[in-house]
Amino acid sequence: MAKYLLASANGMALLCLISGLSPVQALPNLESADKNIAVNQDGGSYKKNDSHQSNLANNISSELLIANESQKTLSSVNQQQKSQDLEVDSTVDSWQPILPQPANFSPPSDSLAQVTSVSQLSDVQPADWAFQALQSLVERYGCIAGYPSQTYRGNRAMTRYEFAAGLNACLDRINELIATATTDLVKREDLATLQKLQEQFATELATLRGRVDAVEARTEKLEANQFSTTTKLNGEVIIAGVGASGGAPNDSDPNIVLVNRVRLNLTTSFTGKDLLITGLQAYNFLGGVNGQGSVQESLGLAAPLLSASSARTSFEPQFPGVNVNTLSSVGANSVQLYKLLYIFPVADKLTLFAGTAAETSDAFPAITPFSGEGQESISRFAGLNPVVRVSGGTSGTGLASAAGFIFNISPNLDLRALYGSVNANLPQNSANEALPGVSTTPLGAGLFSGSSVIATQLTFKPSSDLDIGLNYAHSYHEINILGTGLISSDIGALAGVAAGTPVTLNSFGSTVTWRLSPKIALSGYGAALFVDAASNNVNASTAFTSWMVGVHFKDLFKSGNNAGIIFGQPLYRTDASGSAQLTPTGDNRATPYHLEAYYRVKVSDNISITPGAFILFNPEGNSNNETTTVGVLRSTFTF
Repeated sequence: MAKYLLASANGMALLCLISGLSPVQALPNLESADKNIAVNQDGGSYKKNDSHQSNLANNISSELLIANESQKTLSSVNQQQKSQDLEVDSTVDSWQPILPQPANFSPPSDSLAQVTSVSQLSDVQPADWAFQALQSLVERYGCIAGYPSQTYRGNRAMTRYEFAAGLNACLDRINELIATATTDLVKREDLATLQKLQEQFATELATLRGRVDAVEARTEKLEANQFSTTTKLNGEVIIAGVGASGGAPNDSDPNIVLVNRVRLNLTTSFTGKDLLITGLQAYNFLGGVNGQGSVQESLGLAAPLLSASSARTSFEPQFPGVNVNTLSSVGANSVQLYKLLYIFPVADKLTLFAGTAAETSDAFPAITPFSGEGQESISRFAGLNPVVRVSGGTSGTGLASAAGFIFNISPNLDLRALYGSVNANLPQNSANEALPGVSTTPLGAGLFSGSSVIATQLTFKPSSDLDIGLNYAHSYHEINILGTGLISSDIGALAGVAAGTPVTLNSFGSTVTWRLSPKIALSGYGAALFVDAASNNVNASTAFTSWMVGVHFKDLFKSGNNAGIIFGQPLYRTDASGSAQLTPTGDNRATPYHLEAYYRVKVSDNISITPGAFILFNPEGNSNNETTTVGVLRSTFTF
């Protein structure tokens, strides 16, 4: 009899299986961390953002950066990753990036607890002799485990398979007693009862043993082939066709181009509460120092340096084809490290982050549902408030070394801040000049001596339908730029002032999203950027403003299909004093406007196609330029 009993399968594993549990342990915090990485990831997350989503921890947007009520993980990978699951509602709780759990976080226990009576399992119906027999065995030998809630998962009758799992547990327990006991602890009549129960439930026990064998085989395969016990890999591939018409007078329309961007993100947790995000990317956008080869340069709408323009797409890096730190070229589809960021909780409401390749959008929730470089808006204008983009805050290449914190004041209010330095790895400025007064390291050198930014965001959620974000940034630039990449006047922000003039920026912005219904949201932002010459030899200042309003549709016509209609004013110089010009020489001043529409079609859980177009009226604030249309057909693959 003992040998017969010892032949039974492991009852506890079977009980877990039947109850809906898997014997294979997952990394719970890594699972939550991936829904971003934001890295608003587009990474990122920091809402659940695509690539990161580009916001960390949505969009590390976020596909990057970090925390909320239970501190879910950064906006990259913001929108990066906010971005992996096409079912993700880009309008819901977008201000809460995915974050590591707080230091004292203890997830609800789902572990099995020992019970001493079948009657403790409240959903088991004591209807026949089998129940009474098993109850007697459990009470005598303590051999069944149930959940702390005293149910097997809900208020329902116990099935024959569940009963068989409990019986199997008793078989295992009695086997142990027989194998180890020095005295006769198992009564002969109990063995007879077990034999009778085995005969009555022989089919169910055989089925359970088969299931356990299958699970064990799959577990062995996973253990042999797993990538890592601490690291998860996710990725995003964007392939898009881009065409445009209009632009500067007398310029011919550019040809339709086929472009791509590939991102691979490794999210690693060492403690289950922290997160290390490592991101690699490659793209084939062109531009370089003078913008040559870019669509916006062909339209005649780009700045003469670095191709800043209002005609730029959402998934295009801010400085394509060039390492702006040293003005060295970057070859098409060369692999680069675009994200390296470590996030870790230090207290119940406080999370810190630091890294050498980070973006402002990794830390700050996007608020607007149009954020998501691979899934939502197709233009750079619509995705984020311009204040988040100042100083290369969303360069798409992890331009800055940064460190900061996320303080969850309450479930509906959090404060985030960071310090970022662009050329922290360079000990000295280059002695060579790219332009008069501009070295070949135009952003300076050193952690505290070069171009830098201090940025903060207060995120407020007064109700479940309303999200509000307030932004402030103070920046210092070694050269005369805004660093947003949004308009051609981004380069030469103080019009009429030398390119090598250092400047300081004080930027203010607010973003609001109001969900009228679960599937319709209104969203908009406003921004004001104030630029002053930082040189004692120059007296000049100017101001830029921008605003946007739009309506976002979720599950339009079909579940998973999203759409957006957006209208607004790109950054526009509204004031100038001292030696700064209000309107650059040769321009015919006019207020620019941006109109955009897109429709994202969910092909499968991992594939989406987004056709869309945006129209620029008075592009770059110059009525001499023709009305410009940019059309995009974007395919996004996530894995």
